[in-house]
Amino acid sequence: MKTKISNNQFNLKMKKMKNLKITTLALGALLAFSSCSKDDTPPVNEEELITTVTAVFTPQGGGTNITLIYKDLDGEGPTAATTTVSGNFMQNKTYIGAVTFKNEAVNPIEDITPEILTEGDEHQIFYQKTGTLNTFTYGMASSNFDVNGKPIGLQSVFTTTGAASGTLKITLRHLPNKSGANVAAGDITNAFGNTDVEGTFNLTVQ
Repeated sequence: MKTKISNNQFNLKMKKMKNLKITTLALGALLAFSSCSKDDTPPVNEEELITTVTAVFTPQGGGTNITLIYKDLDGEGPTAATTTVSGNFMQNKTYIGAVTFKNEAVNPIEDITPEILTEGDEHQIFYQKTGTLNTFTYGMASSNFDVNGKPIGLQSVFTTTGAASGTLKITLRHLPNKSGANVAAGDITNAFGNTDVEGTFNLTVQ
């Protein structure tokens, strides 16, 4: 014998089935959205590790190159960074400097310089001097400037006069404000951004 279902019971049963269907659809949409969101998340662009900075200064008209090397093979590890300078600068000479950046903590060694050049609008190198040293300026080669005509700073010019001594700090900044006051002239004061690497060298002109 079949049991009769009242109108109220029938309506209640249909309402439950409808609610269950809506809940199932909502759950499916949520899972699909979550999956899409995860897939659409852009990868994090981690900064390269720079262990070694090398600046080679070549004298115009002949003479001995001066090489500056900063090395910190363990990055933020306990071992202190080292700096070396191959010799003294000569008086009354103009030196053309070229700086390179490498990661020597990997094998094979990775040259970071081409990446800095390619992303020139996001990088700038600063040369800060102390003591009686003359100012280091940017080289005027077109490759020393980014797509906006702002300096990258991979090339520099150092013109000596009389005897002098002091320090030179070479700093690579990531995402600096290149339109800040005097930043394009090499003044780091208003550059802001993040320091990727910096090394300080003791220099002598004699």
